[in-house]
Amino acid sequence: MSKAPIQLSDHFTCGRLLRFTLPSIIMMIFTSGYSVVDGFFVSNYVGKTSFAAVNFIMPVLMILGTLGFMFGTGGSALVAKTLGEGNKEKANRIFSFLVYFASGCGIVLMFLGFFLIRPLCAIMGAEGEMLSDCVTYGRIILIALPTFILQMEFQSFFVAAEKPDLGLYVSIICGVTNMVLDALLVAVFSLGLQGAAWATAISEILGGVIPFIYFSRKNKSLLRLGKAKFDKFALIRTCTNGSSELMSNISSSIVGMFYNMQLMKYAGEDGVAAYGVLMYVSFTFCAAFMGYSMGTAPIISYHFGAVNRDELKGLLRRSLKIISVFAIVMFGASLLLAKPLSMLFVGYDKELVKLTCHAFYIFSFSFLMSGFSIFASGFFTALNDGLTSALISFLRTLVFQIASVLLLPMIWGTEGIWASILVAEFMSVVISAFFLVNKKSKYGSINEHPNTVFVKMHKSG
Repeated sequence: MSKAPIQLSDHFTCGRLLRFTLPSIIMMIFTSGYSVVDGFFVSNYVGKTSFAAVNFIMPVLMILGTLGFMFGTGGSALVAKTLGEGNKEKANRIFSFLVYFASGCGIVLMFLGFFLIRPLCAIMGAEGEMLSDCVTYGRIILIALPTFILQMEFQSFFVAAEKPDLGLYVSIICGVTNMVLDALLVAVFSLGLQGAAWATAISEILGGVIPFIYFSRKNKSLLRLGKAKFDKFALIRTCTNGSSELMSNISSSIVGMFYNMQLMKYAGEDGVAAYGVLMYVSFTFCAAFMGYSMGTAPIISYHFGAVNRDELKGLLRRSLKIISVFAIVMFGASLLLAKPLSMLFVGYDKELVKLTCHAFYIFSFSFLMSGFSIFASGFFTALNDGLTSALISFLRTLVFQIASVLLLPMIWGTEGIWASILVAEFMSVVISAFFLVNKKSKYGSINEHPNTVFVKMHKSG
């Protein structure tokens, strides 16, 4: 007998939370796998310089794609809250407007990025063959930017629509497509870096078009694309709510640029290549934390809109337990997989393997801490408190990491670069705990909620 579908209005135990969020977790892991698969085939079939180029240009491309995270997380929080308030028609209008608006922004950014990518890479320090490879790979990926933004946006809206499993299926389709095309275009037909780029671009196009078609047609979810008009209030609330995810992704990309520049200075191309392997693992592990946060966000927003404070406190308590288990498992896995993964990506160079393994062992400790800050930021986004969420993300990804990666190498050289993530993540956990304790009234009390008067009248009546 099949289990009954989970609804946002349900009471959530740890088991039910995991069951509801698992599709989002797997979905984010598959999405993060695009660059990982590209990296594997480029490194083993094209060469170290092209592999370094993919790692070098990736932060720039991710900055342009972060708009989808902002509209998805911020918009789904607003839409889920509106659903919790019982206004389905308004929720669908907001949903439709945000999808159309994000599409237009993606087209504009695609054209801007196409012309600005070469000077940006040159400013960052790329030159010669590496610069040429950065531009080649980047311009092909930019063709799919509008649909990639939609893909990121729909990942959150699938959850708000109570259809996280459909988001998972789309991600699996796109992930498998990327793997197959990488194998064919790079390994079989020897199209090199361009083949890897086209494999990713085609996958991203599918990732945006398939959900768009689904939501445009009559469906069994809570959301459907329809007529919409410009909604200034919804846009401001969405951008405010999602500013933390925008800040987090932009900041992570900027931090990646600083890491690459520092590594070029202290360790050369080998350092950039080793950092690329670390980032692939970090993308995958952090994607699990992000997927969990994405999966729980509409639940939190719904109960916030429904003024269910007991469920909100329970969601926070159970989520912290789940993340603790995730953190320990990921730490252990990263230690065990350090050498095998290093061999998988750069096994053709013994010195590079040695450097990558050494960095891996240091970097692994960051997974004990990163999930708590990611969830804390997502928790406040779901509570429609974008300012607090953005502050956590800003401090974690920009202030703490950039300060660490600039200052620690002055003391310990390359070792300081690898250790900088640990200092940044520790400070982030401290800040996250501070806000969760000091803003308890946001989720533990209804005194400041706009529906308080209605609740009191209902109880007194």
